[in-house]
Amino acid sequence: QVQLEESGGGLVQAGGSLRLSCTASGRTFNTYGMGWFRQAPGKEREFVAAIRWSDSNTYYYGDSVKGRFTISRDGAGNTVSLQMNSLKPEDTAIYYCAARNAQWTAYSNYYSPINYAYWGRGTQVTVSS
Repeated sequence: QVQLEESGGGLVQAGGSLRLSCTASGRTFNTYGMGWFRQAPGKEREFVAAIRWSDSNTYYYGDSVKGRFTISRDGAGNTVSLQMNSLKPEDTAIYYCAARNAQWTAYSNYYSPINYAYWGRGTQVTVSS
C-alpha cells in the first residue's frame, strides 16, 4: 500500500505561480511513476503531468499545461513536485497526486486515471482574475 499526500495548494492571482508537492510513503518499492490530475466542478478529471522512474525520468504533460507546468522528482526519493507558472483562471481545480503500481507498457497510458492505483486526497488550487 502506498499513501500519497499533496501540499502547496492555495489561492493565487492570474499570472502567478504555485508549487505543489506530493510525498509517497509506505510500499514505495511498488511505485513506477507518479502523476498529477485535476478536476474542476462539473468537468472530467484531466491529466496534468506525469513522470516515469524509468528512461531517466520521462515526463509527460497535458496540452493545456504544456510549457507552463513542470513536474519533477526530488532526487531518487518519493517526492514529486508540480511547478505551476503563468497560472490562469482555467487552472482552478482540485489537484490530485497519483502513483502507478505496475510497470508501464504501450497500453498503460500515462494520461488515463485508471492506470494509477494510489491517489491523494487532493489540494485545491484557485486562480483569481
